[in-house]
Amino acid sequence: MDNIFDFVLPDADSESFKTELKHKNVEIKTIVSNTLITSQTFTQQCDEWVVVLQGCAKIEMDGMIHKLKKGNTLFIPKDTKHTLLKTRKTVVWLAVYIR
Repeated sequence: MDNIFDFVLPDADSESFKTELKHKNVEIKTIVSNTLITSQTFTQQCDEWVVVLQGCAKIEMDGMIHKLKKGNTLFIPKDTKHTLLKTRKTVVWLAVYIR
């Protein structure tokens, strides 16, 4: 049995991704962000729903800044540019990608 909180911490200012489940049109990943200082911009080719399991982060999407902390969720529609502005310490996310 896997445990989402058993992860190797990536280098500072980077992220690691682990696929937990891939079935039909859904992929679930654990993302670990380690004290991001440099913003990272993404545009996914699918819908994405994220929940913060640990830590805090700021994401800019459609001109709005979303401050996320443990338990907060965010839906990011397909082809929507979004920028991870900053994280505080280590952030553990659960991301669900829907194709």
